[in-house]
Amino acid sequence: MAKAVQELEPSRGKRIIDLLRDSNRTLVTAESCTGGMIAAALTDIPGASAVLHGGYVTYSNAAKSKMIQVPSRLIHDYGAVSNQVARAMADGARNTARVDIAVSATGIAGPDGGTEKKPIGLVYVAVSTDLATVVIEHRFGDIGRDEVRKATVVAALDLILQVLASVED
Repeated sequence: MAKAVQELEPSRGKRIIDLLRDSNRTLVTAESCTGGMIAAALTDIPGASAVLHGGYVTYSNAAKSKMIQVPSRLIHDYGAVSNQVARAMADGARNTARVDIAVSATGIAGPDGGTEKKPIGLVYVAVSTDLATVVIEHRFGDIGRDEVRKATVVAALDLILQVLASVED
Protein backbone atom coordinates (compact mmCIF):
# COMPACT_ATOMS: atom_id res chain seq x y z
CA MET A 1 0.00 0.00 0.00
CA ALA A 2 2.77 2.48 0.87
CA LYS A 3 4.48 1.74 -2.45
CA ALA A 4 1.23 2.59 -4.23
CA VAL A 5 1.11 5.91 -2.39
CA GLN A 6 4.73 6.69 -3.22
CA GLU A 7 4.02 5.91 -6.90
CA LEU A 8 1.58 8.83 -6.87
CA GLU A 9 4.42 11.24 -6.14
CA PRO A 10 7.65 9.52 -5.12
CA SER A 11 9.45 12.80 -4.50
CA ARG A 12 7.26 13.77 -1.51
CA GLY A 13 8.83 11.28 0.86
CA LYS A 14 12.33 11.98 -0.43
CA ARG A 15 11.86 15.74 0.00
CA ILE A 16 10.67 15.21 3.57
CA ILE A 17 13.62 12.97 4.43
CA ASP A 18 16.06 15.42 2.82
CA LEU A 19 14.57 18.47 4.58
CA LEU A 20 14.59 16.72 7.95
CA ARG A 21 18.17 15.56 7.49
CA ASP A 22 19.37 18.97 6.29
CA SER A 23 17.75 20.71 9.27
CA ASN A 24 18.83 18.01 11.75
CA ARG A 25 15.22 17.33 12.78
CA THR A 26 13.44 14.10 13.66
CA LEU A 27 9.86 13.03 13.03
CA VAL A 28 7.38 10.57 14.52
CA THR A 29 3.98 9.48 13.21
CA ALA A 30 0.76 8.89 15.14
CA GLU A 31 -1.74 7.09 12.95
CA SER A 32 -5.25 5.82 13.35
CA CYS A 33 -7.14 5.37 10.06
CA THR A 34 -3.91 4.92 8.07
CA GLY A 35 -2.60 2.15 10.31
CA GLY A 36 1.08 2.94 9.74
CA MET A 37 0.91 3.85 6.06
CA ILE A 38 2.48 7.28 6.59
CA ALA A 39 5.47 5.74 8.35
CA ALA A 40 5.65 3.07 5.65
CA ALA A 41 5.65 5.71 2.90
CA LEU A 42 8.59 7.42 4.60
CA THR A 43 10.52 4.22 5.31
CA ASP A 44 10.32 3.41 1.60
CA ILE A 45 12.94 6.16 1.20
CA PRO A 46 16.58 5.16 1.68
CA GLY A 47 18.11 7.08 4.57
CA ALA A 48 14.83 7.53 6.44
CA SER A 49 16.28 5.88 9.54
CA ALA A 50 18.43 8.99 10.12
CA VAL A 51 15.35 11.15 10.73
CA LEU A 52 12.29 8.97 11.30
CA HIS A 53 12.12 8.11 14.99
CA GLY A 54 9.24 5.69 14.52
CA GLY A 55 5.49 5.55 14.53
CA TYR A 56 2.55 4.94 16.79
CA VAL A 57 -0.43 3.07 15.39
CA THR A 58 -3.15 4.16 17.79
CA TYR A 59 -6.20 2.63 16.17
CA SER A 60 -8.27 2.25 19.33
CA ASN A 61 -9.27 5.05 21.66
CA ALA A 62 -7.47 3.28 24.51
CA ALA A 63 -4.25 3.19 22.46
CA LYS A 64 -4.51 6.93 21.80
CA SER A 65 -4.76 7.58 25.53
CA LYS A 66 -2.22 5.03 26.75
CA MET A 67 0.46 5.33 24.07
CA ILE A 68 0.49 9.05 23.27
CA GLN A 69 -1.37 10.61 26.19
CA VAL A 70 -4.49 11.79 24.36
CA PRO A 71 -6.85 12.81 27.18
CA SER A 72 -9.82 10.42 27.22
CA ARG A 73 -11.97 13.49 27.97
CA LEU A 74 -11.20 14.84 24.48
CA ILE A 75 -12.20 11.57 22.85
CA HIS A 76 -15.40 11.47 24.91
CA ASP A 77 -16.30 15.12 24.27
CA TYR A 78 -15.35 15.45 20.60
CA GLY A 79 -14.93 11.91 19.27
CA ALA A 80 -11.80 10.18 18.04
CA VAL A 81 -12.28 11.79 14.63
CA SER A 82 -11.98 15.46 15.49
CA ASN A 83 -9.70 18.45 15.22
CA GLN A 84 -9.07 18.29 18.95
CA VAL A 85 -8.01 14.63 18.97
CA ALA A 86 -5.82 15.00 15.86
CA ARG A 87 -4.04 17.91 17.59
CA ALA A 88 -3.65 15.93 20.83
CA MET A 89 -2.33 12.92 18.89
CA ALA A 90 0.36 14.99 17.16
CA ASP A 91 1.33 16.87 20.32
CA GLY A 92 1.27 13.69 22.41
CA ALA A 93 3.38 11.72 19.96
CA ARG A 94 5.95 14.53 19.67
CA ASN A 95 6.22 14.87 23.43
CA THR A 96 6.23 11.13 24.13
CA ALA A 97 8.89 10.41 21.50
CA ARG A 98 10.82 13.61 22.28
CA VAL A 99 11.28 14.51 18.64
CA ASP A 100 11.06 17.76 16.70
CA ILE A 101 8.00 17.08 14.54
CA ALA A 102 5.01 14.75 14.69
CA VAL A 103 2.28 14.04 12.18
CA SER A 104 -1.06 12.50 13.06
CA ALA A 105 -4.06 11.23 11.14
CA THR A 106 -7.49 10.22 12.38
CA GLY A 107 -10.54 9.67 10.23
CA ILE A 108 -13.36 7.52 8.95
CA ALA A 109 -12.14 5.44 6.02
CA GLY A 110 -15.28 3.32 5.69
CA PRO A 111 -17.02 1.31 4.48
CA ASP A 112 -19.05 1.97 7.63
CA GLY A 113 -18.75 4.17 10.69
CA GLY A 114 -19.88 7.39 9.07
CA THR A 115 -22.69 9.60 10.31
CA GLU A 116 -24.39 12.71 8.97
CA LYS A 117 -22.10 14.93 11.07
CA LYS A 118 -19.02 12.78 10.52
CA PRO A 119 -19.32 11.11 7.12
CA ILE A 120 -17.09 8.49 5.56
CA GLY A 121 -14.03 10.25 4.15
CA LEU A 122 -13.75 12.79 6.99
CA VAL A 123 -10.11 12.91 8.07
CA TYR A 124 -8.06 15.23 10.27
CA VAL A 125 -4.30 15.51 9.70
CA ALA A 126 -2.10 17.41 12.15
CA VAL A 127 1.56 18.36 12.32
CA SER A 128 3.09 19.42 15.63
CA THR A 129 6.34 21.34 16.16
CA ASP A 130 7.63 23.27 19.14
CA LEU A 131 6.26 26.44 17.48
CA ALA A 132 2.70 25.36 16.71
CA THR A 133 0.36 22.55 15.78
CA VAL A 134 -1.49 22.77 12.48
CA VAL A 135 -4.65 20.72 11.90
CA ILE A 136 -6.34 20.37 8.51
CA GLU A 137 -9.79 18.85 7.97
CA HIS A 138 -10.29 16.84 4.78
CA ARG A 139 -13.55 15.58 3.35
CA PHE A 140 -12.52 13.04 0.75
CA GLY A 141 -16.01 11.59 0.41
CA ASP A 142 -17.06 7.95 0.24
CA ILE A 143 -14.41 7.04 -2.34
CA GLY A 144 -13.61 3.64 -0.86
CA ARG A 145 -11.56 2.64 2.16
CA ASP A 146 -8.26 2.22 0.31
CA GLU A 147 -8.63 5.51 -1.52
CA VAL A 148 -9.45 7.43 1.67
CA ARG A 149 -6.37 5.96 3.33
CA LYS A 150 -4.13 6.75 0.33
CA ALA A 151 -5.49 10.30 0.11
CA THR A 152 -4.81 10.72 3.83
CA VAL A 153 -1.18 9.67 3.41
CA VAL A 154 -0.70 12.14 0.57
CA ALA A 155 -2.38 14.89 2.63
CA ALA A 156 -0.13 14.09 5.60
CA LEU A 157 3.03 14.18 3.49
CA ASP A 158 1.93 17.47 1.94
CA LEU A 159 1.27 19.02 5.34
CA ILE A 160 4.67 17.91 6.62
CA LEU A 161 6.27 19.55 3.58
CA GLN A 162 4.31 22.78 4.13
CA VAL A 163 5.31 22.93 7.78
CA LEU A 164 8.95 22.18 7.02
CA ALA A 165 8.98 24.88 4.36
CA SER A 166 7.52 27.43 6.78
CA VAL A 167 10.02 26.51 9.49
CA GLU A 168 12.88 27.00 7.03
CA ASP A 169 11.71 30.48 6.01
